[in-house]
Amino acid sequence: MSKIRVTKQFSFETGHALYGYDGKCKNVHGHSYKLSVTVIGTPSTSKDDVKLGMVIDFGDLKKIVKEEVVEPFDHATVFNKNTPHIELAKELQKRGHKVILANYQPTSENMVIDFAVRIKGRLPKNLHLHSLKLRETETAYAEWFGEDNE
Repeated sequence: MSKIRVTKQFSFETGHALYGYDGKCKNVHGHSYKLSVTVIGTPSTSKDDVKLGMVIDFGDLKKIVKEEVVEPFDHATVFNKNTPHIELAKELQKRGHKVILANYQPTSENMVIDFAVRIKGRLPKNLHLHSLKLRETETAYAEWFGEDNE
């Protein structure tokens, strides 16, 4: 049976600041992120399966990605937990703002690695995470490929 890649796209708004960076991105700012999630698998051939012909139900993939990435990161501000902005982060949290203190510098590269770990842990065993593309702007994105990380 043929292997098929299935992709679903997501959008969310997230702010961040890059600790120790020597450019404008050291300041708190935000992006309208676009995330493409591609899984690879074999379409179901069981006539008893309500998902006959599907690699994964798009709704099931949407649920996983929304719970693991979109809901936590949408309208949140992400800081490296070692940032000198920690006082700002704590003040924002105290005032009811959504703040994520990450174990990494919140670049697109590191965020896409984090997202891969989160999503892979929720996929059914018969599927593999093929790739992620995290678009930070119309002209800039980071990609993660499963085959590069085996």
